Amino acid sequence: MSTETTKTQNVFRILLGSLMTLAGVGHLTFQRDEFQAQVPNWLPTDPAFIDFVVLASGVVEILFGLSMIFLVRYKVKVGLALALFYVLIFPGNISQYTNGIDAFGLDTDGKRLMRLFFQPVLILWALWSTGALKFLLKKGTK
Repeated sequence: MSTETTKTQNVFRILLGSLMTLAGVGHLTFQRDEFQAQVPNWLPTDPAFIDFVVLASGVVEILFGLSMIFLVRYKVKVGLALALFYVLIFPGNISQYTNGIDAFGLDTDGKRLMRLFFQPVLILWALWSTGALKFLLKKGTK
């Protein structure tokens, strides 16, 4: 399941991998409180559980980031998995918007709403930069 990608796609894949790794480190360290604020309130509200969610998602993000950079042979699978991850964490962004939670400089409803429109960009970025989008389109025409 390998698809050729261009140099531009490879640069964007590595950039997204680097950003994912940085975000994961943020979950574990300097942005931990802000990520805790984004855990949807329909999940258990026990502080220890919320902290576990943030730490676990941080580890997952680091693994995705490093996989985007180094697991080139599996880039299509990694891109598909990362796109799915972005879909799965979207409720946290919706929760931040609907509950008016200030975090990451998103301190107005307008800013929080704009962030919701960035999630599809991340999904497409993961799919395009890894060749997964081409793979899916090719698979869909068969």
